[in-house]
Amino acid sequence: MPQLSRLQKLSVLLAAATAISLLLPSPAHAATQVHTCPPSISERSVRLADTPQGWTPYVGSPLYLHGATPMNGPPINLGEMSDFTQKRGKNTWTYTYQLNGKFPDGKWLACTYGESDQLTLSRRLDDGVQACTFTYRKGKYAGQNEIAIRCTGR
Repeated sequence: MPQLSRLQKLSVLLAAATAISLLLPSPAHAATQVHTCPPSISERSVRLADTPQGWTPYVGSPLYLHGATPMNGPPINLGEMSDFTQKRGKNTWTYTYQLNGKFPDGKWLACTYGESDQLTLSRRLDDGVQACTFTYRKGKYAGQNEIAIRCTGR
């Protein structure tokens, strides 16, 4: 059997590495993305402006995470998605959204706080996201929900 030169050995190693990399899933393909909404908004973060003269504002407790949903565009567009499937468990409830179609202003994740969703934090999702599942469980505080968010895409 003939001896391989250093260059030939390097070529064989490079070819093997390339072949292995083609077999491994690429981050750009069908990956699961886990998103986490902050569990609360601190009372120090909430500021009241333009209060009536003579009144002193006071925020005595944080606002807890209440809901989460994908949106068509940023929250100012009010593009909350309404087409989903729902599944109930013993202590959980799950909503699954298909995010196919056109999203000219992007796909966004909105996390809402307060028992009536008074405050929203949001961020843009990767354009390749095709579906998101939101699994809710009651939290420790009144109106609070713990929400696990998993999105899949290409």
